[in-house]
Amino acid sequence: MTAAYAVTFDPECTRCPRLADHLAAVRRAHPDYHAAPVAPFGDPEARLLIVGLAPGMHGANRTGRPFTGDFAGILLYRTLYAHGFGSQPEATAVDDGLVLRGCRITNAVKCLPPENKPTTEEVRTCNGYLAAELATLPDAAVLLALGQVAHNAVLRALDLRQSAWRFGHGVEHVLPNGLRLLDSYHCSRYNTQTGRLTEPMFDAVVGRCRELLTGDLCVVRSA
Repeated sequence: MTAAYAVTFDPECTRCPRLADHLAAVRRAHPDYHAAPVAPFGDPEARLLIVGLAPGMHGANRTGRPFTGDFAGILLYRTLYAHGFGSQPEATAVDDGLVLRGCRITNAVKCLPPENKPTTEEVRTCNGYLAAELATLPDAAVLLALGQVAHNAVLRALDLRQSAWRFGHGVEHVLPNGLRLLDSYHCSRYNTQTGRLTEPMFDAVVGRCRELLTGDLCVVRSA
């Protein structure tokens, strides 16, 4: 890792010109939006790190917190709450009181990309921050990748060949450094509304993460 990537997050990063220009345009159109790199959120000593793709236009890009205030966060935070990782089942704003326990959420790309599609080069440029964050994880930590882009970003950050560790929903990978990487389809509106990802499917993956960390599954709590 280069010295430039000695930190896990830079709130003023402008390494990707296209993304920096896009955020500047969003700030002009929506002056009340966060419209800047979005920091990881959750327990600094977490043993579960969830890796998403990038901030959503009217979610994290608006609120400044991953998966907060948009459709994708509905299933994510409800499921984290059910398995004891969250203090409440909803995430609406940065001041809503939500606390994550033993869990942290980050993104492969920290800035909003046009049409929610970062380029390969943008993923690579941001990858050093993810590598730095992975280096802070304790032994036997668990990674949950939401989608193939996040999966591949994790492998790149760990200097692992993508061809050796294929993405697949529900697939569990034991990595050479002892970390476990679990895959899930992204909890996007498209995936959930088309049935590609159902609530039981996602619950099973997060439940497996809990099982790996504690040896038993948490009982689902009522809201």
